[in-house]
Amino acid sequence: MSVSRRKNEILIKVIVYVLLVISSIIILIPIFWMLSTALKEDSEVYLFPPEWIPKRIYPNNFIRALTFLPFGRYFINTSVITFLSVIGQLISSSLVAFGFARLKARGKDLLFMLVLSTMMIPSQITMIPIFVLFKLLNWVDSFKPLIIPNFFGGAFFIFLLRQFYMTIPIELDDAAKIDGCSYFGIYTRIILPLTKPALATVAIFTFMWNWNDFMGPLIYLNSREKLTLSLALSRFTGMYGMTAWNLLMAASIVVALPCFILFFFAQKYFIQGIVITGLKG
Repeated sequence: MSVSRRKNEILIKVIVYVLLVISSIIILIPIFWMLSTALKEDSEVYLFPPEWIPKRIYPNNFIRALTFLPFGRYFINTSVITFLSVIGQLISSSLVAFGFARLKARGKDLLFMLVLSTMMIPSQITMIPIFVLFKLLNWVDSFKPLIIPNFFGGAFFIFLLRQFYMTIPIELDDAAKIDGCSYFGIYTRIILPLTKPALATVAIFTFMWNWNDFMGPLIYLNSREKLTLSLALSRFTGMYGMTAWNLLMAASIVVALPCFILFFFAQKYFIQGIVITGLKG
């Protein structure tokens, strides 16, 4: 390897690392500002020019934020909705994706394209008809509109899992059939154990979407005791005639912690699932 080529590779690496560092700083600035604001006293929040590091730290803001509203009740509501949604999405999407990837049926590819085409429909178009349907079912002001749809699968997750299934050799299915294994046995004993990265990706996406969902609970939940964490955060707006930004930021950090923790421990499976899924179309 020539000296000039070696220098070019080092220069490229330096540029890449510098860009990554700059990008990381840009991403971390809002998080740092959120933490800084959460630890400020009420009057210090509105200082101009703003101070990045508070003169005095007020960790009591977290206690004030969590006691201002019944966050324990809202945490349970959000956890129930999110947990059941993740279970429903994993079961339904994995089954439908297995059918598209492994079963032989006339018009299967056309039906798969029809499922994918639903991703192009803006959610605003179906919002009113779905609300009318759930109102006729007397599901408004309950968790059902937020949970039950996840048991019918999602087009994106079906596509993601189907692409992952396509990377698994079909010879494993043939060997299982020779041993007398049914299609459901192939699904449970062969496919699912080999698709943990993709399933983890689906679980993470579903968890983050439902945990942070604001529009769904805003439309369907009316009772105060049934609110979710995302709706509870909006209650800090207009408190005492103005927004208590330090309390809002403190509560936001607590609400965001489960997502950070989940992604930190599951990022290996998440990245692996995304990478492997894109290997075969």
